[in-house]
Amino acid sequence: MLTIDELRAEVESGAIDTVVMAMTDMPGRLMGKRLDARSFLRDIWKHGAEGCNYLLAVDVEMNPQPGYAMSSWERGYGDFVFRPDLQTIRRATWLEGTAIVICDLEWHDGTPVRPSPRQVLKAQLARLAERGWSAKVGSELEFILFRETYEGARAKAYRGLKPANEYNVDYSIFGTTIVEDVIRPIRRHMAAAGLTVEDSKGECNLGQHEVNFRYSDALKMADDHVIYKNAAKEIAWQQGAALTFMAKYNEREGNSCHIHCSLWDGEASLFPSDDGHHRTPLFESFIAGQIARTPEMAYFLAPNVNSYKRYAYGSFAPTAMAWGVDNRTCAFRVVGHGKGMRVESRLAGGDCNPYLAFAATIAMGLDGIDRGLALEPALVGNAYDSDKPRMAGSLHAALAQLEASAFARAAFGDDVVEHYLNAGRLEQQAYEAAVTDWELRRSFERM
Repeated sequence: MLTIDELRAEVESGAIDTVVMAMTDMPGRLMGKRLDARSFLRDIWKHGAEGCNYLLAVDVEMNPQPGYAMSSWERGYGDFVFRPDLQTIRRATWLEGTAIVICDLEWHDGTPVRPSPRQVLKAQLARLAERGWSAKVGSELEFILFRETYEGARAKAYRGLKPANEYNVDYSIFGTTIVEDVIRPIRRHMAAAGLTVEDSKGECNLGQHEVNFRYSDALKMADDHVIYKNAAKEIAWQQGAALTFMAKYNEREGNSCHIHCSLWDGEASLFPSDDGHHRTPLFESFIAGQIARTPEMAYFLAPNVNSYKRYAYGSFAPTAMAWGVDNRTCAFRVVGHGKGMRVESRLAGGDCNPYLAFAATIAMGLDGIDRGLALEPALVGNAYDSDKPRMAGSLHAALAQLEASAFARAAFGDDVVEHYLNAGRLEQQAYEAAVTDWELRRSFERM
């Protein structure tokens, strides 16, 4: 990380000439501006810069969409303010002469743009801070790497692409050596940017790989997560390759984002007992809250139509709302001991917005704690074959449960819930209006 004075010195020496000011949009993408570094240091770092408020009211194609309270044709599509978080300035060594800073969104009167993803997470962290607590999170993120350019993949309509590995390389050292020309530069540049990516490994799908971030404060982890996704794509592009984080690319295993979460009081984790080997009642209620509230909050873990195709029997993507001790068939897996004791939620996909997914995880856990929920016995065996409640089977079902959730509205606020309900409904409508290649294959000639 760079302080503002360190950035100034880098600019004066000529090492940095560009500052990327970026916010995270609803799909979890970095959006913003490239600034002349001297202009940023002259005064923009103090008062921020403007950006069109349609950035939280468009679809993935950047088309303005109806139904949003904050931004519309009737409201004139004005600006909000990109307020740099000076704690997030870092070198972007994969881009020549460039630094990047993450921004919060504010209205012109200085009030936060509450539905913006970073503010949704900060609101839940504030709830923890009122109790003297904090949340630490570690992400596991998966993607599929292709020996194709993005331009070439687009020309092929994203079909028939050549995966970087043509067989299952789960834990294979040789299989990962084959892709080190892409993965090593990502690993090296992320370390230079202040991210702690502890390891990478091969996964089950063809060309699929996983990275594991060392746990950190939840806000930093979300910032690092979105920077990683953007940078990994840029570095792959520089190497003539392409990668995707979409939840389900083909009929094999999907891309996950496992979320490891624990609550802390200062330097003490609230999850292990004094002996470090047993769970505290607070931890058990935290897990019980996840089990109880996930159906209502599923949208924030799985925000796209494609997300729900990942939940398949025997796929290592969970389908049952069950918890277990080191049991990968369950939605919630308890691992670690001592300060490392935590719950791993295996529900989110690689397409999730980490700010929203982390916020939902914290809110659900706090609900379990506040209600003193008792934790059911750990599931032993195959959760896929259990009689436990199931994860929502579609975006449509997840939206219906979110709309009816008094808990979600109390935890996030009506304005936030309505904003994301609108986004989800528009995504569902776009899908329902599309004619897919599956339909063409099934119907063009044979119907």
